[in-house]
Amino acid sequence: MPEATACLIIAEAGVNHNGSIEMALELIDVAADAGADVVKFQTFSTERLVTGAAPKAEYQVTNTGNDSSQHEMLRKLELDHAAHERLLALCADRGIEFLSTPFDEGSLAFLDAELGVSRIKLGSGELTNAPLLLAAGRTGKPVILSTGMGTLADIEAALGPLAFGYTTPDAEPSETTFRLAAASADGKVALMRNVILLHCTTAYPTPVEDANIRAMTAIHERFGIPVGYSDHTEGIAVALAAVACGACVIEKHITLDRTLPGPDHRASIEPDELNALVSSIRAVEASLGTAEKGPRASEFANIAVARKSLVAIEPIRSGETFTRDNLGVKRPGSGLSPFRFWEKLGRIADRDYDVDDIIQ
Repeated sequence: MPEATACLIIAEAGVNHNGSIEMALELIDVAADAGADVVKFQTFSTERLVTGAAPKAEYQVTNTGNDSSQHEMLRKLELDHAAHERLLALCADRGIEFLSTPFDEGSLAFLDAELGVSRIKLGSGELTNAPLLLAAGRTGKPVILSTGMGTLADIEAALGPLAFGYTTPDAEPSETTFRLAAASADGKVALMRNVILLHCTTAYPTPVEDANIRAMTAIHERFGIPVGYSDHTEGIAVALAAVACGACVIEKHITLDRTLPGPDHRASIEPDELNALVSSIRAVEASLGTAEKGPRASEFANIAVARKSLVAIEPIRSGETFTRDNLGVKRPGSGLSPFRFWEKLGRIADRDYDVDDIIQ
């Protein structure tokens, strides 16, 4: 992974507002107060997103029960256009970027053309949704794409519609033209400039042993595109490890209360944990430094204190020979380096030394 710039921190409010605009607004305040860069919601039309018979995911059943369908659950979590405008306005007031994940082309068009979002975030479920990927590329805006449940081959395929959308906005799409676009010089440049891939494990919450954050390196080495991490593990430790491994984006679900009813609360962090995450990420970034190894400014004063010098461990008179019996190594490090121990053996002292005198 390349040397990192400042990590973009996305506080994923998602649907943890439970359909309440007041709770959604409160989540913006939580994200802004913590110092997150972005607060992200989800924009969708239930009718365009799922069929009436679509089953819930196992984690959704666990967290919300099985007395309603996925369609019924999502319908209660929709925010209308007016609600989005209120969220956007509060984000502007609080100085935090508003972002929302579209799940269909109509929602994407609304976010792009009407709300004017500065970038597009697509979830892992859209990794194989070529029409939506193409539409995202044709906005000309940067795209952050989660890759949960995907292989490197899936990611490669997903980059095709994006590259095609960026480079040939009016051409007729096909799987062949997607591949050609991604392989072209213009397509590679467009992907490098516009796309960030997020490694992700689509499990809520994700067991830490399934986080597999080293996959970020594999993704970057394969595609040469910036890579971040969308974290669904409990707590903040794995997200911090991802930053140390070079993640340029960290996305983390937030909630007002993990015990609230709803599909994603259990895999989210509460306000105090978000505060800790943001401050810890900034501390990790500050600690990474550069690839150069050498004394840091705070170390210089301790060099003489911590290192050692050649000293007399017995009285040595002028004209006597330095031997293993009278020459030793002790602090401070203001004299001759201990590396010169063997050089001094057998040589003649040109002055008197008392015990603990530094050899000159």
